[in-house]
This record gives sequence, C-alpha cells and structure tokens, in this order.
Amino acid sequence: MELDILRDIVIIFALSTLVNFIFTKIKVPTIIGYLLTGIVAGPYLFGIIHAPHQIELMAEIGVILLMFTIGLEFSLKHLLRIRRIVFLGGFLQLILTAFITLFIAKGYGMEWKNALFMGFITALSSTAVVLKLLQERSEITSNYGRTVLGILIFQDVILVPLLLFTPILGGESADMASEFLWLGVKAIGIMGFVYVGNKWLMPKLLHWIALTKNQELFLMSILLICLSVALLTSKLGMSLAFGAFLAGLMISESNYSHNAFGHLIPFKDTFTSFFFVSIGLLLDVSYVIDNWLLVLSTVAIVLVVKTIIAGGTAFILGHTFKGTMMVGLALSQVGEFSFILAKLGVDYNLLSGHFYQLFLAVAIITMSLSPFLITVAPRVANLFLRLPLPQSVVEGLFPLKQVEIPIMKNHLVLIGKDSRALNLSRMAQHIKLPHASIVFDPALARKRQEQGDTVVYGDAVNEPILEKAHVEHAETVVISIGDLITAMAVVEKVRLMNKHAFIIVRTKHVHEINELYKLGANQVIPEEFETAIDLFERVLKKLLLPKGEIERIAAHIRDDHYGIFREEIEKSSDDVFNELPNIDISAVRIEDQSFLIEKTLREMNFRKTFGVTLVAVKRDDRIIEHPDSRMKFKQGDVAYILGKPDQIANATELFSRAEIEN
Repeated sequence: MELDILRDIVIIFALSTLVNFIFTKIKVPTIIGYLLTGIVAGPYLFGIIHAPHQIELMAEIGVILLMFTIGLEFSLKHLLRIRRIVFLGGFLQLILTAFITLFIAKGYGMEWKNALFMGFITALSSTAVVLKLLQERSEITSNYGRTVLGILIFQDVILVPLLLFTPILGGESADMASEFLWLGVKAIGIMGFVYVGNKWLMPKLLHWIALTKNQELFLMSILLICLSVALLTSKLGMSLAFGAFLAGLMISESNYSHNAFGHLIPFKDTFTSFFFVSIGLLLDVSYVIDNWLLVLSTVAIVLVVKTIIAGGTAFILGHTFKGTMMVGLALSQVGEFSFILAKLGVDYNLLSGHFYQLFLAVAIITMSLSPFLITVAPRVANLFLRLPLPQSVVEGLFPLKQVEIPIMKNHLVLIGKDSRALNLSRMAQHIKLPHASIVFDPALARKRQEQGDTVVYGDAVNEPILEKAHVEHAETVVISIGDLITAMAVVEKVRLMNKHAFIIVRTKHVHEINELYKLGANQVIPEEFETAIDLFERVLKKLLLPKGEIERIAAHIRDDHYGIFREEIEKSSDDVFNELPNIDISAVRIEDQSFLIEKTLREMNFRKTFGVTLVAVKRDDRIIEHPDSRMKFKQGDVAYILGKPDQIANATELFSRAEIEN
C-alpha cells in the first residue's frame, strides 16, 4: 500500500508524457492533455489511479507554486495600481454572475438557496488555467491581463467569506458578524506583514542568503518562504493559493526575484500538471454520455453568460470592445476553487448528486476549452468589429484620444508594446529621429502620449491603424510583438502597403525566420540566437580580441545561420539586388584619425583594399552619388558601402585605423 502513491505518480508521468508529446505535435495546449490524462486514468473510466487523495495533495502544491511565480512576476506596486479593478471589477463580476445564474438554476428546478449557491460556484473562474496561459503568452502585465488578474485575485479573496457563508446557506447557525470582523482583522494583519516583507525583510534576507553563493540553500529558502506564508494564510482562514501569491509579492521587488523564478519553473510545471490531472480524475464519463445534451447546453449557457458579464465588467472599467471580448472569454470557465465550495455544498445538501456531476462536467469542459477561447479571442473580436457597432462601444467608455499624426515620410515606425519597442522609442526620441509608434494597449498608449511620444493606439493588423502612422511612407518598420501569427499578419499588411520599407522583425526562435522572410521581412532577429551571440561577443571581449575581429566573427556566425533562410527567399525574387545573397549597405563615418583622409579612390584601390564597393559619400548635407576616382575623402565624410556583413565589419575596422598595413 505504501507504494500506491509512487505507482500512481509513475502512471501519471507516463500518460502525461505520451499525451503531452502528441498534443505538442498537433499544437494543442498541454493543459487539455493533462485533463485528458486524469479522465482516462480516473476511477470512472479505467480506474488506473489508486491513490487520488495523494494526487490531490500534489495538485495543491502545484497551484501554490503557480500562484507564487505569478506573484514574483507581478509586484506590490502593480497590485496597488489595479486596486480599482480588484475590488470594483471583481465585485461586479461575482455579484452579477451569481444572481443571473440563480435565475437560470431556478429554471433547472433548483430551490432558491441551492440556486444561489450554484450561482456562487459558477461565478468563480480558474486562476490556475487562465494565469498559466497568460504567463506562457507573456500577457499578465498587458492591459487586459491586468484586469483578468485583478478579478481573479478578488475571487481568491472572496472564497473565504463564501466558505463561511455556505454553512449558513445550508441551515447551520453562526455569528456571521463576528466571523467577518475577525476575518477583516486577519486580512489587514497579513497585508501589513506582506508590505513589511516586501519593503525591508525579504531584500535583506535574500541578500544574506545569496552571499553564501549556495544555490541549494537559495532554492530551499525560496520554497520555505513560499510554503510558510501559504500555510500562515491558511491558518488565518484564507486559501493556500492566495498566501502563495502574497509570498511571491514579498519577493517580487528584490534583486533576486528573477533568480527565484528561474529556480522554481521546473517544480511549478511538474506539480501544476498534477493539478490538471486531479481535475480530470473527478469526471464521470458515463454521466456525460447519458446526459450529453443537458451537459453541452449547460456548457454553452455558462460560457455565454460568463463571457457577457465578465466582458461587461471590463467595459465598465474602460476597456475597448476588443479588450472586453478578451477579458470576457478569458474568464468564461468555471474555476478550481469552485470544486472546494462544491464539495462543501454536497456536505450541506446544497448540491444533489445529479447537480454535482453536472457541475463537474461543465467545469472540466469549460476549463478544457479555455486555451482555445483565449487564443481565438482577438479574432472573434475582429469579426464583431466588422459589424456597424456604435463608436462608444468600439472605443469604450473612456476612449483614448487618438493623436492625428502629420504626414511623415522616410520615418521609423515601431510596432509593439513590449520593453524593446519602448526602449527603441526612447532612443529615437533621444536622437530626434522622426518616428511613430503603434501600441495595442490603451493604458500604455495614454502614458506614452502624456510623455510626448508620437503614439497611435490600435491593432497593427488593421490597415487604418497602419495608415495613421503613415506606414506607406516609412523607410524602416520595426515589429516587436513576440507572437508569431500576429507578427506574420503585420508583416504581410506592411509589405502590401509599402513595397520599399525595410522591415525588421523580432521573433523568439530561429525556426520562425523562414516564414517571416517569405512574407516580406528584410531582417529577422530571433531572441534565442541573438542572446547567444551577445554572450559570445562578451566572452571574446574578455579574451582581449580586437573589436573588429569580434565583429567579423559575429557577422560570420550570423551569415552561416541566417544566410540559408535569406537565400531561399531571395532565389524566388525577380529583384536584381536580391540575386546577390546576404548583401547589405552600411554607412561608415570617416573619423579624424583615419588614414583615408586626403586620399583619393584611385589611390586606395577601394574594392581590392577593403573588399566592399563604395556606393555614395555624404559630405555635410550633400550626397555624392557615384563619386569620381579623383575625389579625396574629408574628415566627417560618411561612406555608404556595399558588401556582405563580414566584409563590412572588416572594412569598418580598417576605416578607423591611422594607417594600413601593406
């Protein structure tokens, strides 16, 4: 019997690995695979798992670690900024969903108190599913992500009063006033503890631990902090998951939060998978088969009602129609904390066996659909936006003032809302480079407009938004989005509007380069590879290699890895310039110590000496095209040279020398 839990873990790992592999190949979210694993191995289908209660314990640890890492990614400052969303948005979503569900449940033949209880368990959404998906998509700190997180935090907090209220609803008497008063005192105490820990305790404690340079000690300390704060909040009547989130907040603003996050990722992913498996174990497949019409119709009702109410809440909070749809679909499922309430409801006769199984079936199916709904939410919103909707609905209750940008030509357009696009905008402002930014985040767009930046709010997939930034006249367009599908759509639209723009795209992986080049990108920068090159350049710098040599090596590596993609695209092009693979044009300034000064093109034998072709020279504000062989270089001239990346790197180094070796 002692080995039952180990046997079950092996079975779960084996099934999860197989299902995960298959689902990854067919590009279906792995959460669905874990739920399917639980259903297959559960007592209602093949009965392979013999120790479901121990699996539930491991699942609880998974939720704790998930919430802890979310707290690490967030911060106490961010939480304070969204307090309006947490309390106003969360309260509206919960109350409206509960009462509308009450009337629907009455139509199913439930008594009013049973129907009210069904309303409360239906109102809660899945923190584990939604935040895991937003974390994977890097959307937790986006405008709609903050609203989703705020409402989910309120649901986690309100779980405790609902647990206290359930016995009262079931007919058991208690002193509710004193219970809620005591709960409020405990909540204030724990929040004060979190503030002190975030401000003073954790930064000093983690600094002392980090000074030991013992990674094992650091990991143990992080786990101790996470589990102890979760246990403390549990003892005070709150959920373990909420306590873990608070523990993450305590560490989030220290210098060691990223290190802690990196250490916990493997543990979090492993234990979180047990949570989804444990949910699948609860589903009675025979009940779903026998009542398939009832189950499917109830699933449809829950999804529609929760989407409308959560979306309506987001609209009241000021979201645009697109943001409203994304928030609504993200919160349309029934959550894991509902299972805790539902079990308690069974104990107090608030749920019969029939309605408990109906609840389980609806909850698991809606959770399974969540990854697809969150993925398609932007496309669904775009379909609705084709309808003649009122402008107030499209732009929201607090519309962002759209800045009319004067006609610009040969300028830079930056598309994206991540830190890279923001930093590029700041750099462009610093050197007074004409530019416009397109940002799909009204809060960020408003903030940057207030800072004097030229920002267009909207989705760059839509041509009218691109037209506002005058993309058709742009010289360079930088696309820093992250999501491959969206980036491909934007590249295609930009290339259709502007045949001559130089399009630079940031992507995550090297294997994504080919698709972006096919659609018209001129240069694709994969993060994973460029980070490795940057690290390698620092290694070479430490080895005291000359700067020019380092640049030549980096250029050669890029040519080897990117060249194959560019050559495939360029072979199919009719452009004569594209017949020359990997050719670039660069501008090099003639500095005051350069040996080129007062030398003519004929004297230098330019092509033979440097391996590049001189295309033009800029002197003061004048461009000299096809310079004469008798022209002498002057200090401050800018030479435009044509060649391969490694040739250009070599020529740039030679240009800077005071003399050249024969």
